[in-house]
Amino acid sequence: MEKGSPCKSILLLCGDYMEDFEAMIPFQALQAFGISVHAACPGKKAGEFCRTSIHILSGNQNNFERIGHNFILNKTFDEIELSKYDGLVIPGGRAPEYLAVNDSVVNLVSKFSTFGKPLAAICHGPLVLAAADAIRSRKCTAFLDHMEDYQVTVPFHSLQALGCQVEATCPYKKAGETCLNVVHDFEEGSQTYSEKPGQHFTVTLDFDSLNELKFDALVIPGGRAAEVLALDERIIEFVKDFMGCNKPVASIGHGQQILAAAGVLKGRKCTAHPAVKLDVVMAGGTWLEPTPVDRSFVDGNLVTAATWSDHPQFISQLMALLGISVSFN
Repeated sequence: MEKGSPCKSILLLCGDYMEDFEAMIPFQALQAFGISVHAACPGKKAGEFCRTSIHILSGNQNNFERIGHNFILNKTFDEIELSKYDGLVIPGGRAPEYLAVNDSVVNLVSKFSTFGKPLAAICHGPLVLAAADAIRSRKCTAFLDHMEDYQVTVPFHSLQALGCQVEATCPYKKAGETCLNVVHDFEEGSQTYSEKPGQHFTVTLDFDSLNELKFDALVIPGGRAAEVLALDERIIEFVKDFMGCNKPVASIGHGQQILAAAGVLKGRKCTAHPAVKLDVVMAGGTWLEPTPVDRSFVDGNLVTAATWSDHPQFISQLMALLGISVSFN
C-alpha cells in the first residue's frame, strides 16, 4: 500500500462506556489500512476522552463488564461535516443506549443513511441505526443474569417485610441457584452509568413451576438481564398472560424492555431508564419523562420507574394496587 494522504475518511461515533475493543480495533486498524478516522462524541471536544468498558463473556447469561481505557477523541462532534466522510462506524457497549435518544446523533446517522454511505454497527450499535430508521427492511443482527443489585433486592425484601410471599425465578436457573447482580451508578464526568459486579441473588422458584394464576403481582427489575429475558419467548408469553389478567405489574429501569418486547405497552403511559425511551416509543407506549428522577408513574395496573432512587414511591404505588397499607400505633 502506498504511503500518502488517506483516500477515504471514516467517522467513529463514540460515547462513554462504548465497548473497548469495538472502538479501538476499528479506529487503529482502519488507520493502518490508510484510512483517516475521526472519533467524535456528542457533548465532547477533540482532546477529551470517553471511558470505555470491557465486556467479558462469563459463565452467566450475559457478559461481565469492567472499566476499560480512556479513549481520546480527535474530532469535536459539533464540527462534523457530513460531506467529508465516506462511512460511519458505531461501536457497541452501553453508549448506544443514550446515543440512540440524542437528536443530534439520530439526525447525523439518518443523513449518512439517506446519502447511501456505508454504515457499520456492532453489538448494541444497531440501536442507533434503529433510532435513525436506517435499518427498515434491512437485514442485520445484534447482541444484547445481570439484574441491577438494588432493583431486585429492595423490592424483594420490602415486600417480604410487608408479609407478602415473594418468589424469584429465572428461566435459566433452578431454585437454589444464584444470579449475579450488577451495580449501576453514575460517575462524575460520565455521560451514562458505570457498572460493577454486585451480589449473588438466590432464585427461589423453578421457572417451569411458574403459573401466573398463583400470583397477585409481577415485579420486573432492571439491569442488563432485561436484554436477555426480552428475547425469551417463555418470558414474553408469561408477561402477556399476566398483563392480560389485569394484575399489578411493576417494572423499573431497563425492565420495560421486556414489556416492550411483549407488546403490552401500546397505548400505555410509562417511564423507564432514559436509555429505554426508544423501546417504549417503538412499542407504541406514551413516554413519561422521569423528572424528577425519583418519580414513578401508575397507569391502570402498571407501575413504572426509571432508577433505583425511585424505590420508595415505586414500592408504595405497588402496595396501593395490592391493597396493602401500613399503620402505626
